[in-house]
Amino acid sequence: MRRSITRRLTSTLVTMVMVTAGLSLPMSPASAQTGSATGYASQNGGTTGGAGGQTVRATTGTQIHQALCSRPSTSTPIIIEVQGTINHGNTSKVSGPGCDTAADVIELKKISNVTIVGTGSGAVFDQLGIHIRESSNIIVQNVTVRNVKKSGSPTSNGGDAIGMESGVRNVWIDHVTLEASGGESEGYDGLFDLKNNTQYVTLSYSILRNSGRGGLVGSSESDRSNGYVTYHHNRYENIDSRVPLLRGGIGHMYNNHYAGIHASGINSRAGARAKVENNYFEDSKDVLGTFYTNERGSWEVGGNIFDNVTWSSEGNQNYPAGPNPRSTTSVSIPYTYGLDDAGCVPEVLSQTAGAGKGNRVSDGNCEAEEPTDPTDPTDPTDPTDPTDPPAGTNLSTGAGADGSSKAGGTSYGNVVDGNMGTYWSPSGSTGRISVKWDSGTAVSRINIREAVGAGGNIGSWRVVNNDTGAVLATGSGAGVVTFNRTTLRKINFEITSSNGTPRVAEFETYAG
Repeated sequence: MRRSITRRLTSTLVTMVMVTAGLSLPMSPASAQTGSATGYASQNGGTTGGAGGQTVRATTGTQIHQALCSRPSTSTPIIIEVQGTINHGNTSKVSGPGCDTAADVIELKKISNVTIVGTGSGAVFDQLGIHIRESSNIIVQNVTVRNVKKSGSPTSNGGDAIGMESGVRNVWIDHVTLEASGGESEGYDGLFDLKNNTQYVTLSYSILRNSGRGGLVGSSESDRSNGYVTYHHNRYENIDSRVPLLRGGIGHMYNNHYAGIHASGINSRAGARAKVENNYFEDSKDVLGTFYTNERGSWEVGGNIFDNVTWSSEGNQNYPAGPNPRSTTSVSIPYTYGLDDAGCVPEVLSQTAGAGKGNRVSDGNCEAEEPTDPTDPTDPTDPTDPTDPPAGTNLSTGAGADGSSKAGGTSYGNVVDGNMGTYWSPSGSTGRISVKWDSGTAVSRINIREAVGAGGNIGSWRVVNNDTGAVLATGSGAGVVTFNRTTLRKINFEITSSNGTPRVAEFETYAG
């Protein structure tokens, strides 16, 4: 059942504060290794990456390999700051005492004590995966890895955005964006795969989206030597399954936001044990259980929110935890950690998760409270109250509009005509509506106003700078959305899930 209650944050987060959209978040520069490893990556001696080593810059994959290879040994600490697009055309094999590399993949093989961190205008690994094999003490931070294929052309890393295998220990993947453009039939595999004796790994403050497979721990029912994996403060969006698929070992999943999981979610099987706490599951199916096998796993649950989650019936090779998930095991966690209230998670992650967010983090002390009636016109916090729009001039007045396929009888221009009686509707349950100008226009806030009778129909969404493809904000539901002031010629509101036919009456834009 959908929880219609909106939530406001009552926590003030910790020092080095940047205030955005009502949240106070610590700000860390993305130009160097920042923070300390969390979760299971903090165990087994800890994960420090290249701390204390030389810092070098790289703008190509070949330069990344050269930095590794130029070290005196395979264990000499190094921090590699990466900027620009890393692709097949600029990634070749390099030889030297500190490496064992290969072309067409970033190869971290038989090495240790390395940090790779995106810096400057950002680092994008385009159709090129990061492969960690027989290595330890590795940090990857603030990078985007996209559209890595296992079939078709070009291929890289077996189709995994980030893959680990063969005796890997202590890896921290933090503030990364991992994305594909489809499933196995389109040539893609997993976004984040661990197999063949990989342990003490943490994935934190990251975005995984638009893939058939989120990731696995263990490549088969017999590959049970993996585990001690923490997944916290990650957003999983528009993924079919494996978030993750956990075979054997222990997984700890907390403060994640799962939106648009189409087939199955956390799949604990083959003796695996999962601790699943204070997550927000939204617009998804079978988000926890044992699926596609009779070799069952177990789970401990607590503090989760299940928002518009559907559950299948139990049967052969299908053992969903819901509709009323209960713990089937107890999992002891050896490290300390702070839990945000599950009701805070979507908003916290909209400002912290993924590459390019300044490595901002939550202090783990967020609590959510029930607001006053959101339909009460006297409530100044109601984001959809038409009497309380953002201050300033609506820049959409006189602008153009376009989008994806529209439903019959609707028009793109209806969202910029100032008339709440007209609207645009997509031809299906999802779609894109855009506002555009002839020249660059500074925007820092939008207001999505649903047509009368369609309130609550819009589910999850993304706001995208059409000029660059950069995601400005993510969330769910209509209303006011605030982001960093950006100059652009076209801004997209992409509806990625819905609870009924979306009807956008007005797409207002404001300078701030």
